[in-house]
Amino acid sequence: MSTTVPTTAALQSARIAVLGYGSQGRAHALNLKDSGLDVTVGVRRNGPSWEKARADGLKTAEPAEAVKGADLVAVLTPDMVQAALYTDAIAPNLKPNAALLFAHGFNVHFGQIAPRTDIDVVLVAPKGPGALVRREYEKGHGVPCIYAIHQDASDQARDKVLAYAAGIGGARAMLIETSFAEETETDLFGEQAVLCGGATELVLAGFETLTEAGYQPEIAYYEVLHELKLIVDLLHEGGLAKMHQFISETAQYGDLTRGPRVVDAGAKARMKQILDEIRDGRFAKEWVEEYKAGNGNYRALKQKDLNHPIEQVGASLRARMPWLNPAQPAVTTVAPAADAPLKRSA
Repeated sequence: MSTTVPTTAALQSARIAVLGYGSQGRAHALNLKDSGLDVTVGVRRNGPSWEKARADGLKTAEPAEAVKGADLVAVLTPDMVQAALYTDAIAPNLKPNAALLFAHGFNVHFGQIAPRTDIDVVLVAPKGPGALVRREYEKGHGVPCIYAIHQDASDQARDKVLAYAAGIGGARAMLIETSFAEETETDLFGEQAVLCGGATELVLAGFETLTEAGYQPEIAYYEVLHELKLIVDLLHEGGLAKMHQFISETAQYGDLTRGPRVVDAGAKARMKQILDEIRDGRFAKEWVEEYKAGNGNYRALKQKDLNHPIEQVGASLRARMPWLNPAQPAVTTVAPAADAPLKRSA
């Protein structure tokens, strides 16, 4: 963890190219510009991102042109297009001793990109979505970032990566040093086992358990999905201590005695298997091959998820929650009463 507060001094006279203008790309580019740095956004000419960046007051250029003469190139495009972007636009144009920066180490760590040996290769990953990175910067705050140095050809890679982190606001909060391997492997594990894969499968299993037992799908939705945000917010704000402080003793006792029966030693063993597949490259190989084959299996699995009954029930219920989308008129109806009391499971 950094013990001093870095500044943008190492990049004050540098030309920075930000490739990509999605959630993170837009936040990084605007924050760097507002930090007084020279930023050009590299995107396809006259596409929607080109027009959006121009409207935001940023300079734009085709990716290859943005890279030419740049002292630092931030690659903020989706993972699966980065290898081709590096081959076609970056490697032929990036000058020696310049820095190549990523927000996720996937392609470098798993060998999809083999960076030239005469450039710095670094990473800065804000621990929050792009909208939050931008919003907190505008408030005078920042989102904590992790950073890493994979290759230091100029002997100035550390100064550059810390200056970049300062430029996007991360130094206002906290900077933690990591490695490309640690960032990539922990990020993938968190997504697969807990944040996305684990959480959604737990929700779906809970919904199915209740509806298969005869409970109304609307009630099941509220109990296993809608109220999840309340618990996650408590955990996010104050960890386990705050969650226990603000839930009932009945909920606490159920948590402590029944939770370990759902996520048991077997679940942890399967988490370890998932981590092994990430660390030894099996997941990366599978995902790269799936992408190259046209994403047929990926699309089918995603559509299956979107076709789940919880999605239909959720869409109807969320239409009656105007606070979720203030711009959308609220739907106000009363659900019909059940013809007979539900048979409760033992």
